[in-house]
Amino acid sequence: MAALPKIDGWKPEIYLMDLNEIGQSRLEALEVGEIECKVAVEDQIYEPARLIREYRHKFDRMRRKLVRDTLKSIIDSIDEDLKELSSELEGQFEISNNITHSSFDDLKSRVAEIDTLLGSEKRPNRWADLHRHLHFGLLGDLQDIIKHDWPCVKNGIKKSLYDEKEPLPVEVDDLGTLVSSNPSGAIVTKLQWEKLSPDDFERILFALISSESGYENAEWLMKTNAPDRGRDLSVLRVHNDPLSGVFRYRTIIQCKHWLSKSVSVSDIAELREQMKLWEPPKVDIHVIATSGRFTSDAVAFIEKHNQSDSGLKIEMWAESHLERLLSSRPALIAEFGLR
Repeated sequence: MAALPKIDGWKPEIYLMDLNEIGQSRLEALEVGEIECKVAVEDQIYEPARLIREYRHKFDRMRRKLVRDTLKSIIDSIDEDLKELSSELEGQFEISNNITHSSFDDLKSRVAEIDTLLGSEKRPNRWADLHRHLHFGLLGDLQDIIKHDWPCVKNGIKKSLYDEKEPLPVEVDDLGTLVSSNPSGAIVTKLQWEKLSPDDFERILFALISSESGYENAEWLMKTNAPDRGRDLSVLRVHNDPLSGVFRYRTIIQCKHWLSKSVSVSDIAELREQMKLWEPPKVDIHVIATSGRFTSDAVAFIEKHNQSDSGLKIEMWAESHLERLLSSRPALIAEFGLR
């Protein structure tokens, strides 16, 4: 206990009763015969366990908050490393050849950092497979890392970053006092998008698709040869048809954190051209997500496009749509300070 740090100025003060003291206390409670005495003795016996559980809960919450941003950054860096390393698998290659790319050492170092940050947390699925393939370092191992190990590990890490049951911070000391004051005024419904940077806007959308059922293998991508050198989100949208089976649609989400500008027809044309940078494999759904709105011409253009025989479907996630999605996810709203 002496080695444990305080959490917000608190750590448990634990007194352990020895076996003789426990027996004597229970005997005295039986002699008194009052149920309150028996309950009080049992509470005293099990109080250390309750305090340790409370400390563990606070500790896990603080640790997750402490390492969250660092883990996000490392995940992005590993995605970039694997994109560079994927060039080793282009064309004809021998799976038994060693990986010679310099980024492989960076990849191993970053995975080791994740291992340290996870601490005593349970490791995600395929963690042992990832370490085994990193150890052998053959091109066949790299292929397994890219296709199987890292997507599974990353998904497990992302689930640990955002816990929907985490307590939300509120600027209220006592709800009873708040209610008795009979507060009045306008109800805040609009999210404060101006508090987000473009990077934060992409990050909250990434968190949204990462935690949602029906979406798999979310990735935060960067194409260095994209016209705007911007980042996009890639995810598989899963549709389970009870008769035909499971369908997976490759979805690219392009993020535009525009507070005073609406997405126009010319913007959509430019974004469609950028879609070619992400193929192959084929993109099935193109989502344009903006903290602003779409012009009426842009809406008409997209509706006409979706009625054509084009294999690419375009979806509009405007400000109002994103606010509706986030309204049922208050943990994300609190995490990014949007209200």
